[in-house]
Amino acid sequence: MDNDPSSTPGAKFQRLVDIMAQLRSPGGCPWDREQNFDTIKPYLLEETYEVLDAIDARDWHNLADELGDLMLQAVFFAQMAAEQGSFRIEDSLDAINEKLIRRHPHVFGDRTAQTAGEVIRQWEEIKADEREKQGKRVEGLLSSVPRSLPALEEAQKIAEKAARVGFDWSTPEQVIGKLHEELEELSQARQSESHEQLKEELGDILFVVVNIARFFHVNAEQALRKTNAKFRRRFGYLEQKLSETGTSAEEASLDQMEELWQQAKRQE
Repeated sequence: MDNDPSSTPGAKFQRLVDIMAQLRSPGGCPWDREQNFDTIKPYLLEETYEVLDAIDARDWHNLADELGDLMLQAVFFAQMAAEQGSFRIEDSLDAINEKLIRRHPHVFGDRTAQTAGEVIRQWEEIKADEREKQGKRVEGLLSSVPRSLPALEEAQKIAEKAARVGFDWSTPEQVIGKLHEELEELSQARQSESHEQLKEELGDILFVVVNIARFFHVNAEQALRKTNAKFRRRFGYLEQKLSETGTSAEEASLDQMEELWQQAKRQE
């Protein structure tokens, strides 16, 4: 067993904190020193999606690397906050440790929760109690769902929230019936030639599709990401085969591309 104190997770995390502080110091890196909260935000989103890509690919070696990049973003934000006297990374660690213990009384306390559903309901009750004690105004059931989420993810989360208080369909068949209803409304919107109405009806269809995914316990965002990856893979095969014959996708006929698309499907 390795007893080297520098090999512990805590020591390695502290090294990351120290490296970030040095990069931001007067003798550090010019690029790192000129960054601020707004300029770093896009990297946080980018690194998050790279983590998701690694998970989708089941590339565990790359996932370890991408998680390191994601942790760097948290340390970067905390370092900038420390420099302006707002908080330190220790405060963030204290906050999440205390929150996990506080919101899992069935593990660290004397309450019980036998199912995942019970855990979620208990979590929401504790969150509501925390907001009340902090004097935070409760704006509504859906106010805790960030508007900055990808639209599919946001739709699924707000639908889940509404379902928890009983605002929901009873069966998947009812949701599928709603999809047929929305498709009919889209057909009517096409006849009206109103772009705004078409956009609204398409949004309604997407929202219903998200609810179908929810009923089948599928994350709609991840399902679409998987389909996007599949399309990329198949289209890449199509382009490669066309290139081997000296033809570009722009030059190929639809029949040629469809035949290669079916070949790509059979290869999987």
